[in-house]
Amino acid sequence: MDKVKILETYLPPDAAPLIGRWIDYFKCEFKISRNRNSKFGDYRPPHDGKGHRISVNYDLNQYAFLVTTVHEFAHLHTWNEHKHKAKPHGTEWKNNFKKMMQPFFEKDIFPSDIKQAITGYLNNPAASSCSDLTLYRSLRKYDAPKEAVHTVEKLPIKAIFKLKDGRVFRKEEKLRKRYKCVEVSSKRVYLFSPVAEVELINE
Repeated sequence: MDKVKILETYLPPDAAPLIGRWIDYFKCEFKISRNRNSKFGDYRPPHDGKGHRISVNYDLNQYAFLVTTVHEFAHLHTWNEHKHKAKPHGTEWKNNFKKMMQPFFEKDIFPSDIKQAITGYLNNPAASSCSDLTLYRSLRKYDAPKEAVHTVEKLPIKAIFKLKDGRVFRKEEKLRKRYKCVEVSSKRVYLFSPVAEVELINE
């Protein structure tokens, strides 16, 4: 199957040809990966005879998939220019990320709310799109609905919720940017991101 046709099933269709050209130009192994809770995507530089490798989670919505893909290609481009001399999310990467995002702005790929959030993110891009809450929330609005999945910030105080690993917590008050939550079994306190996805187990 044609590479661009495959990419069109994960990306906004108008974005797929350029991503396909990047894969060829940079001689990159591009992998559509299983879901990883800790990250949306990953870049690995050439090593042990292997070339550039990028992986992006398969279950991202098309806009999150594109933002993540551009993020990882910016790492690749930065590595080509500076090798290990540049910091992972330093000035060099930020400049490349901005430049590589520009064609998709010019093609008017993104809805206005995501474009606005990306513009704010581009002013000081963090390590990942999920660490910028404004951008993350904008991207999540375009996710397919998930049954029984909530974000911590939407739960009432004292709500009981469960993680994918089965651990059960009780939500407590907000401490600065994160929510204090108590693991029911151990009484240990953990801090949760407002946008952490959990399963509510009592109303």
